[in-house]
Amino acid sequence: MKNWKAVLIPIVITLLLGGIYLAVVFHNRAKDATATNKPPEEHLTADEIAIDRQEFPAHFDDVAELAGKSVWMRDGYALPYYAAPGGHVNFTKQIALLPPAQRLDVKKAIKAVAPATVSNKVPHGDHQALLLFSLPGDSNEYAVAVGAMQGQQEQYFDDILFFYDDPHTIYSHWPKDTWDAIAAHQSKPGMNELQTSLALGMNITVTSQDKGNRTVTYDVNGKKTAVTFSNDKATTIQAQ
Repeated sequence: MKNWKAVLIPIVITLLLGGIYLAVVFHNRAKDATATNKPPEEHLTADEIAIDRQEFPAHFDDVAELAGKSVWMRDGYALPYYAAPGGHVNFTKQIALLPPAQRLDVKKAIKAVAPATVSNKVPHGDHQALLLFSLPGDSNEYAVAVGAMQGQQEQYFDDILFFYDDPHTIYSHWPKDTWDAIAAHQSKPGMNELQTSLALGMNITVTSQDKGNRTVTYDVNGKKTAVTFSNDKATTIQAQ
């Protein structure tokens, strides 16, 4: 009996130690594999995590739901608007280009046929979809094209053209001097591309597709300003 125990005990101890060793090895290998396969951490900026709603309109009824709401211009200095007294669009009376961050108080959505001579950044189709709106402190009615219908095909650009919430609320983390520059439609060193677009609009030409590391030329009603960005900060600003 003692000889049996003398033989068995070392075997059991050896097996236990071997099991522990194998468990440690497998654990470390699994840990290394996990570390190897783990994607690099992404550090999102405050701008990237800001809640900027999209509506994805697919039909005219989706656009019509904006009636009684306000939107703010995202695509500034690119979209013309027209006089629309009594809800009738006067395409021959273009008022101006809507500036960035401008609030529009929407009255209703309508359909209208745009003359072939009118160029307002939106396809003509059989009919255009337009928003009737007023501006703060202005009781006049205006119209801006937001989409087009061609037979059974419908295409709407609301998400490209507008913010559905006040950008002051969306980007409340921006400092006051940045918002002051935006209100004055000026670019200042240190502003990023998004901030500059809210100051100078989106009628632009670019030197590359590397956003934040390129020169962007902004056209504000014919007045051009070239802004060079490095690491998404304006470094040089030059009027042309």
